[in-house]
Formats: sequence, C-alpha cells, structure tokens
Amino acid sequence: MPHNTATATELTSQYINQVTGDLEQNVKEQDRITAEIAALQEQLAALQHDHTVLVNMRQALGVAGTTPEPATTGSATVPSPRKKATAEPRGKTTAEPRGKAKKAAAEQPTAKAKGRSTKTPAAGKDVATKKAQPTLADLVRRHLTEQSEPRSAAEVATTLGEAHPDRGIKTNVVRTTLENLVARSQAQRSKQGTSVFYTAPHAPEPEAAPASKAEAQPEAAG
Repeated sequence: MPHNTATATELTSQYINQVTGDLEQNVKEQDRITAEIAALQEQLAALQHDHTVLVNMRQALGVAGTTPEPATTGSATVPSPRKKATAEPRGKTTAEPRGKAKKAAAEQPTAKAKGRSTKTPAAGKDVATKKAQPTLADLVRRHLTEQSEPRSAAEVATTLGEAHPDRGIKTNVVRTTLENLVARSQAQRSKQGTSVFYTAPHAPEPEAAPASKAEAQPEAAG
C-alpha cells in the first residue's frame, strides 16, 4: 500500500508539472502572436494611408488609368483599431446633417400650411364669384319680364349673348331653358304660324281684389 501511494503521488506531480509547463508555453505563444498581429495591423494601416496619399497625388497630376486596389480577403479586415478611430468622426459628422434633415422636415409642413393659407382665399373668391353669377334660367326669365312683346328663342339667345359674351350662350340651350320655364309656369309660349314665341307669365291684375270687396258689401247689407 505505501508503495502504490508513492507511485500515484509521483504521477500526479509529473502531470502537474507538465500541465503547468504547457500552460506557460501557451500563454507565451498567445503573447507572441498578439504582438505580431498588432505589428501587422500597424504596417497595414501605414500602407493603407500611403495608398490613399498616392491615389490622391495621381489624381491631382491628372494621370489617367486604373488605380490598383489591394485584394480584399477575409483576413484583410483585421485592423479593428483603425475602424474604431474613424468611427467617431463619422458619427460626429453625420449627426449634424441628420439634425438639419429633421429641422428641414419640421419646417416643410409649415411651409405647406403657409402655401395653403395663401391660396385658399383666392380659391374662395373664385367660388364666391361663381356663386354670384346668375344662372341661364335667371337671365332668360329676367329678360322676358323686361320685354313688352313676345320673343323667339333665337332673339333671346342673341340678346343675352351680346350682354354676356363670356358665357357662350347658344340658341338650342336657350330654347331648352325656355321650355323648362314654360313647364314650371314661369314663362308662356305662343305660336305665330310656324314660329314659337315666349313671354313672361301674366301678373295678376291688382283691381281684382277691390272688386271682390265691393261685391261682398251688398251681400253683407242684404
């Protein structure tokens, strides 16, 4: 038993020493590779900087031709420190345009509102002007009331066309309007041979009411 215990202890100490040595070697290799990667990143960053300077100089000299570009591989995208260094200026430069864009977007509705407010009164005036204009039926009815003799549709259309040249009054439209007024008892139609004439409806005689009152008095007296 004591012999077996001593053997196990020796094996354990050997494993411990081997593992410890391997661990130290692993740490040293990691440190070496990390240092090499950092050095390579610095070299790559310097080369990229020189490449940009050379390209700008070539463009300034006006040299034509294709510019050689480095091969882009998965391992070439290593220099994270350079990306972090350039990320902050980009964030700062893009923050201002975004703020300006938001400000411009906020000002656009006000500009549209101003444009609408300035155009609305003009549109309101146009609508009011259209509403103020009399209809063709009103013009025809008014014209008939001003005439002492019957008028044909052609005569009415000619007179109204001269009085309102901007409306483009036509004879057939006036004839249709006159027939509508006749159907509504707002005009009268008469024929003289083959011609049709129109007049305003006859107004009730004002003497009819006093006559009826005079006739009513004898009846009351009787």
